[in-house]
Amino acid sequence: MGTAHPMDPSGAAVQAEAAELRETAAACPVLLPGGVPGTVISRHRELRDFLADPKVAKNARHFAAYQRGEIPAQWQLHAFALVNGMTTADGDDHRRLRGLATKAFTPRRVAALRPWIERLTGDLLAALPERRDADGVVDLRRWFAYPLPMGVICELLGVDPAYRDRLHGLTHRMVSTSSTAADAMAAQAGIHEVLARVVADRRAVPGDDLTSALIAARGESAAEGPDGESGADRAERLSDEELTGTLLLMIVAGHETTLNLITNAVRALCGHPEQLALVLAGEVGWDAVVEETLRWDSPVATFPFRYPTTDLVVDGVTVPRGTPVLAGYAAAGRDPREYGPDAGRFDVTRTGTRHLSFGHGAHYCLGAPLARLEAVIALRDLYAAHPGLRLAVPDASLPPLPGFIGNSVAALPVHLG
Repeated sequence: MGTAHPMDPSGAAVQAEAAELRETAAACPVLLPGGVPGTVISRHRELRDFLADPKVAKNARHFAAYQRGEIPAQWQLHAFALVNGMTTADGDDHRRLRGLATKAFTPRRVAALRPWIERLTGDLLAALPERRDADGVVDLRRWFAYPLPMGVICELLGVDPAYRDRLHGLTHRMVSTSSTAADAMAAQAGIHEVLARVVADRRAVPGDDLTSALIAARGESAAEGPDGESGADRAERLSDEELTGTLLLMIVAGHETTLNLITNAVRALCGHPEQLALVLAGEVGWDAVVEETLRWDSPVATFPFRYPTTDLVVDGVTVPRGTPVLAGYAAAGRDPREYGPDAGRFDVTRTGTRHLSFGHGAHYCLGAPLARLEAVIALRDLYAAHPGLRLAVPDASLPPLPGFIGNSVAALPVHLG
C-alpha cells in the first residue's frame, strides 16, 4: 500500500493534511497514535461506497491488530474502537440499538425543541455584549457556539445543567488526539461516571427526555411473563453498558459537531463577505450556508473506525482485512472529482451537491436534522442581531482545534460590530 503517512495528532493543519492524503490516493495507509497502522479513505465516491459496503464492519472483533493483542492497553483512540453502543455495532445488534434510539429520537421531539432552541439562542445573544473584553472582543465559540448545542442536547437527554461543563471538558479531552493516552482514557472513564449519575437520576425521577425514553424502551413482543416483561423485552432493552455508550455518543455527536459547524460557518462568512452579503440580502437561505459549510469545512475531519471483513480493493489499493479505517470527511468535502475544479471555494450558491459530513449508509447520523435546525437558527439570529460581525484577529492566527478528528478552531474572537 506504500509508505504510511503519520497522522498529525495536533491537528495543526487539518485541511492541508486532508488534501495531501486525498491527492495521494483514494485510500492511504497512515500511522495512528501509538504507531498503530490504519488507512484513511479521502475521496468522495470511494468514501461513500465504503461507508455503505456490507463487507465493512464497525465492531472491534473485526479489528485485527486489537484481536492479536497489538493495541496498547492505554490508547488515545480506545473509546472510538471499544465503547459499547451504536457506533461499534453491526447487523441485527446495530438495528436493535438504533431502533430503540430512533423510537426516542423522533421528529416530534426535534420539532418540539424549536421554540426552546430559539429562546436559548436569544438568551445567549442578549448576554454576548457583556462577554466582551476591554478591547470589545468576545470569543464566539465559548459564549455562543458551545452553550447552544450543549444546552440543547442536554435538554433533550435530561442532563442536569450542573453536569454540562464537566461533560464538555471531558469529551474534548477524549476526542482530542493531542491528549495523552492516559488522559484520553481517564476522560472516557470520567464521562461514564457522569453518565451513570445521569441514568440514576432519570431512573429515580423519569421525565419527558431521551434518557428516560431509552431506559423505558422495549422491543416488540407478543407474550409477557408473570412480571409483565417477556424474554424478548429483556433481550431488546439496552443494557447499562449499551445505554451509557449510546448516551456518550449522543453527548459527543450532539454538541461537539454542532459547535464546530456553527464556528466554521461564522469563520467562513467572515472570510467571504460577498457570500454573507448574498445571505443578508435574502438571495440565499441560511440552510444553504449550513450545507456548504458542512461540505467545505466538515465539523469532523477524520472519524474512526470501520474494518473490512475481507481484503477490500479501493480504487486499485488493497485495504487488508481488519485494518482500522478512518472516514476522511474533510478531504472528501473538497474532492474536485466530485465538486469540480472549484471544490476548494466556499460558495453558498452551489447547487446539486451532496456531502458526507453526517455519514452514509446504516450509520448515518441520527441527529442530523437537529444539528441542521440548531445551526440555521443560530446563524439566522446571530446575524440578525450583529450583521457587521467580523473577526478580531487575522484568520490565519486562529488556533486550530487540537487533534485530527474534530475540525475547527479552538477560539473565535470577534467584534460584534
